[in-house]
Amino acid sequence: NAGTEADVYISVYGERGDTGSRQLLRSQKSKKFLKGQADVFTVEAVHLGRLYKIVIGHNGLGSGNGWFLDKVVIKDPIIDLDYTFLCHRWLDQGQDDGNIARELTVTDASTFPGRQELELKRQETWAAEKWKFQKGNTLQFYNRLTHGFIRLRPDRGVDALGDKKDKYGKVFFRWMYA
Repeated sequence: NAGTEADVYISVYGERGDTGSRQLLRSQKSKKFLKGQADVFTVEAVHLGRLYKIVIGHNGLGSGNGWFLDKVVIKDPIIDLDYTFLCHRWLDQGQDDGNIARELTVTDASTFPGRQELELKRQETWAAEKWKFQKGNTLQFYNRLTHGFIRLRPDRGVDALGDKKDKYGKVFFRWMYA
Protein backbone atom coordinates (compact mmCIF):
# COMPACT_ATOMS: atom_id res chain seq x y z
CA ASN A 1 0.00 0.00 0.00
CA ALA A 2 2.90 2.39 -0.62
CA GLY A 3 1.72 3.48 -4.07
CA THR A 4 -1.06 5.91 -4.95
CA GLU A 5 -3.85 6.30 -7.47
CA ALA A 6 -4.27 10.01 -6.66
CA ASP A 7 -3.20 12.82 -8.98
CA VAL A 8 0.37 13.87 -8.12
CA TYR A 9 1.59 17.46 -8.50
CA ILE A 10 5.05 19.01 -8.34
CA SER A 11 6.42 22.56 -8.18
CA VAL A 12 10.12 23.04 -8.88
CA TYR A 13 11.98 26.08 -7.49
CA GLY A 14 15.26 27.48 -8.77
CA GLU A 15 17.29 30.65 -8.54
CA ARG A 16 15.38 32.13 -11.52
CA GLY A 17 11.82 31.28 -10.49
CA ASP A 18 9.54 28.25 -10.32
CA THR A 19 7.44 26.04 -12.57
CA GLY A 20 4.17 26.51 -10.74
CA SER A 21 2.16 23.43 -9.86
CA ARG A 22 2.37 20.76 -12.56
CA GLN A 23 0.50 17.48 -12.60
CA LEU A 24 2.70 14.46 -13.33
CA LEU A 25 0.65 12.86 -16.08
CA ARG A 26 2.61 10.58 -18.39
CA SER A 27 5.09 8.16 -16.88
CA GLN A 28 7.27 5.94 -19.00
CA LYS A 29 5.58 3.07 -17.12
CA SER A 30 2.07 1.84 -18.02
CA LYS A 31 0.87 2.34 -14.40
CA LYS A 32 2.40 5.15 -12.39
CA PHE A 33 3.22 5.49 -8.68
CA LEU A 34 3.27 1.78 -7.81
CA LYS A 35 5.11 0.42 -4.77
CA GLY A 36 8.83 -0.02 -5.42
CA GLN A 37 8.61 1.53 -8.87
CA ALA A 38 10.66 4.41 -10.25
CA ASP A 39 8.58 6.60 -12.57
CA VAL A 40 10.07 8.96 -15.15
CA PHE A 41 8.28 12.14 -16.25
CA THR A 42 9.18 14.99 -18.58
CA VAL A 43 8.32 18.47 -17.31
CA GLU A 44 8.87 21.31 -19.76
CA ALA A 45 9.82 24.67 -18.28
CA VAL A 46 12.12 27.62 -18.79
CA HIS A 47 15.57 27.05 -17.32
CA LEU A 48 15.32 27.83 -13.60
CA GLY A 49 19.05 27.96 -12.90
CA ARG A 50 20.26 25.97 -9.91
CA LEU A 51 17.38 24.20 -8.19
CA TYR A 52 16.96 24.42 -4.43
CA LYS A 53 13.55 22.93 -3.53
CA ILE A 54 10.42 21.21 -4.74
CA VAL A 55 6.92 20.88 -3.39
CA ILE A 56 5.34 17.53 -4.22
CA GLY A 57 1.99 16.17 -3.19
CA HIS A 58 -1.27 14.65 -4.34
CA ASN A 59 -4.95 15.57 -4.27
CA GLY A 60 -5.93 12.81 -1.80
CA LEU A 61 -8.57 11.38 -4.13
CA GLY A 62 -9.12 7.78 -5.11
CA SER A 63 -8.93 4.54 -3.21
CA GLY A 64 -5.56 3.87 -1.64
CA ASN A 65 -4.39 7.44 -2.11
CA GLY A 66 -1.66 7.33 0.57
CA TRP A 67 1.84 7.30 -0.90
CA PHE A 68 5.31 6.57 0.46
CA LEU A 69 7.81 8.69 -1.46
CA ASP A 70 11.49 7.76 -1.23
CA LYS A 71 13.07 10.50 -3.32
CA VAL A 72 12.81 12.67 -6.42
CA VAL A 73 15.70 13.09 -8.87
CA ILE A 74 15.52 15.93 -11.38
CA LYS A 75 17.89 15.79 -14.34
CA ASP A 76 18.80 19.17 -15.83
CA PRO A 77 19.75 18.46 -19.48
CA ILE A 78 21.12 21.97 -20.07
CA ILE A 79 23.93 21.82 -17.51
CA ASP A 80 23.98 18.00 -17.24
CA LEU A 81 23.35 17.96 -13.48
CA ASP A 82 21.15 15.77 -11.30
CA TYR A 83 19.35 17.22 -8.27
CA THR A 84 18.22 14.80 -5.55
CA PHE A 85 15.41 15.60 -3.14
CA LEU A 86 15.13 13.02 -0.35
CA CYS A 87 11.76 12.40 1.24
CA HIS A 88 11.50 8.88 2.69
CA ARG A 89 8.10 9.70 4.22
CA TRP A 90 4.39 9.12 3.74
CA LEU A 91 2.13 11.52 1.91
CA ASP A 92 -1.01 10.18 3.54
CA GLN A 93 -3.70 11.66 5.76
CA GLY A 94 -3.72 8.46 7.84
CA GLN A 95 0.07 7.93 8.20
CA ASP A 96 3.08 9.82 9.56
CA ASP A 97 2.06 13.46 10.23
CA GLY A 98 -1.03 13.36 7.97
CA ASN A 99 0.36 15.67 5.26
CA ILE A 100 -0.27 14.85 1.60
CA ALA A 101 2.30 17.38 0.34
CA ARG A 102 5.99 17.81 1.20
CA GLU A 103 8.49 20.62 0.69
CA LEU A 104 11.87 19.05 -0.03
CA THR A 105 15.22 20.80 -0.30
CA VAL A 106 17.98 19.66 -2.62
CA THR A 107 20.59 17.23 -1.35
CA ASP A 108 24.08 18.40 -2.21
CA ALA A 109 25.82 15.13 -3.02
CA SER A 110 29.19 16.81 -3.32
CA THR A 111 29.38 17.54 0.41
CA PHE A 112 28.98 14.69 2.88
CA PRO A 113 27.66 12.04 0.48
CA GLY A 114 24.88 10.03 2.08
CA ARG A 115 24.63 12.32 5.12
CA GLN A 116 21.00 13.30 4.56
CA GLU A 117 19.98 9.74 3.77
CA LEU A 118 21.69 8.64 7.00
CA GLU A 119 19.86 11.38 8.93
CA LEU A 120 16.53 10.27 7.44
CA LYS A 121 17.23 6.68 8.50
CA ARG A 122 18.12 7.91 12.01
CA GLN A 123 14.87 9.87 12.24
CA GLU A 124 12.88 6.89 10.96
CA THR A 125 14.52 4.57 13.52
CA TRP A 126 13.87 7.06 16.35
CA ALA A 127 10.20 7.38 15.31
CA ALA A 128 9.84 3.59 15.53
CA GLU A 129 11.75 3.18 18.81
CA LYS A 130 10.95 6.33 20.83
CA TRP A 131 8.08 4.63 22.69
CA LYS A 132 10.70 2.72 24.69
CA PHE A 133 12.02 5.95 26.16
CA GLN A 134 8.69 7.39 27.32
CA LYS A 135 8.31 8.45 30.93
CA GLY A 136 7.70 5.55 33.26
CA ASN A 137 9.31 2.83 31.13
CA THR A 138 12.24 0.80 32.40
CA LEU A 139 14.75 -0.30 29.79
CA GLN A 140 16.65 -3.49 30.33
CA PHE A 141 19.65 -4.83 28.45
CA TYR A 142 21.13 -8.29 28.75
CA ASN A 143 24.87 -8.41 29.50
CA ARG A 144 26.45 -11.49 27.91
CA LEU A 145 29.56 -11.16 30.07
CA THR A 146 27.80 -11.20 33.47
CA HIS A 147 24.70 -13.09 32.25
CA GLY A 148 22.64 -10.49 34.08
CA PHE A 149 20.65 -7.40 33.23
CA ILE A 150 21.42 -3.72 33.18
CA ARG A 151 18.34 -1.58 33.77
CA LEU A 152 17.74 2.09 32.99
CA ARG A 153 15.04 3.23 35.43
CA PRO A 154 12.47 5.99 34.89
CA ASP A 155 14.19 8.09 37.59
CA ARG A 156 17.31 8.08 35.36
CA GLY A 157 19.04 5.65 37.68
CA VAL A 158 20.96 2.65 36.45
CA ASP A 159 20.99 -0.86 37.93
CA ALA A 160 24.19 -2.35 36.59
CA LEU A 161 24.75 -5.22 39.03
CA GLY A 162 23.72 -7.82 36.53
CA ASP A 163 20.94 -9.30 38.70
CA LYS A 164 19.01 -12.17 37.25
CA LYS A 165 15.90 -11.16 39.28
CA ASP A 166 14.33 -7.79 39.88
CA LYS A 167 13.23 -6.44 43.28
CA TYR A 168 9.83 -8.09 42.84
CA GLY A 169 11.39 -11.54 42.47
CA LYS A 170 10.62 -11.79 38.77
CA VAL A 171 13.10 -13.87 36.85
CA PHE A 172 14.39 -12.32 33.65
CA PHE A 173 14.82 -14.61 30.71
CA ARG A 174 17.45 -14.40 28.03
CA TRP A 175 15.86 -14.37 24.61
CA MET A 176 18.01 -15.46 21.73
CA TYR A 177 17.01 -15.06 18.11
CA ALA A 178 18.58 -16.97 15.29
